[in-house]
Amino acid sequence: MPGSDRYEHFLALHTRDEGLVMPNAWDGVSALLLADAGFEALGTSSAALAATLGRVDGRHAISREEHLDNARLIARLSGLPVNGDFEDGYGETLDEVAVTVEAAVEAGLAGIGIEDSTGDPDDPIRPFDDAVDRVRSAVAAANGRIVVTGRTDNFYQGRDDLDDTIRRLTAFAEVGADVLYAPFPPDLATVVAIVKAVAPKPVNVVVSPVDKVLTVGELRQAGVKRISLGKALYTQAMSALGEAAAALARGDMAAATAGGRRFPLDRLLQR
Repeated sequence: MPGSDRYEHFLALHTRDEGLVMPNAWDGVSALLLADAGFEALGTSSAALAATLGRVDGRHAISREEHLDNARLIARLSGLPVNGDFEDGYGETLDEVAVTVEAAVEAGLAGIGIEDSTGDPDDPIRPFDDAVDRVRSAVAAANGRIVVTGRTDNFYQGRDDLDDTIRRLTAFAEVGADVLYAPFPPDLATVVAIVKAVAPKPVNVVVSPVDKVLTVGELRQAGVKRISLGKALYTQAMSALGEAAAALARGDMAAATAGGRRFPLDRLLQR
C-alpha cells in the first residue's frame, strides 16, 4: 500500500465514532495473536522490545534499526497498520528526527510517535520550543505519508502540570501532529480536558488514567479515539510465565503447562 493510502487508512480509524483499540505487540507471535483477535492496528512498544533483549527501558535502550526491524516483522506477520513507538525520534537534531520519520515511511509503518523526553533524569522534558520544533520537523518529513503522534511525557515524568501539558499538545496539533498523547493522565477529568483542548484532533490514552482503570466504553465516552496498551500485555504475559515457572519449581507440572496446552501456536504460525 502506498504511503499516502496507508496514512489515510490509519488516520481514518482514529476519526470513527468508536475510534480504535491499538494493542502493542513485541514479537511475531504476539502480532499474530493480536491480529487473530480482530484488532485493526497494532503499536510497537519500546519498553517491551527492550525487555525481550534483556535491557531496561530508557532513551535509546534499543536502536532505531532494532526498532525498525521489529516494526517490519510485526507489520509483515499481522498484515495490519503499525504505529511505531519511536521515543524522541532517535536523534538530537531536527534533521535526525526527519531521517527517522523517513526511515519509518520506507519501512512501511502507518504511524510514528515523537515525544518530548530528554533521557536526562535531572531535566527529563525538553524545552517547549524544542519539543514543538521536533514535531514540526516530523510532520514535514511525513508529508502526508505516515500518521504523526505528538507526545508529551509530563505526567509520565511526574510533572503533574495540566496547563503545560495542554499547551504542548495544542502546539503539536497546530504544527500538524495528527494525534495527541500524554501518557498516564492522573484522572478522567484530565483526559476530558485534553480531549476538549485539542479537538477535533484525536487523543491517545494508554490503558487508562492512573486513578482508576476504565473500560474501553468509558474511555470512548470521554472522547478518546485511540487506546494503546504500552508494555501492559507484555508484562501480563511475563506474569503468566512467572506463575508457570513457580509452579514448575514446586513440581506442579500440570499447573505449569495447563495454559500452554491450550495455546494455538501452530494455528497462528500457519495463518
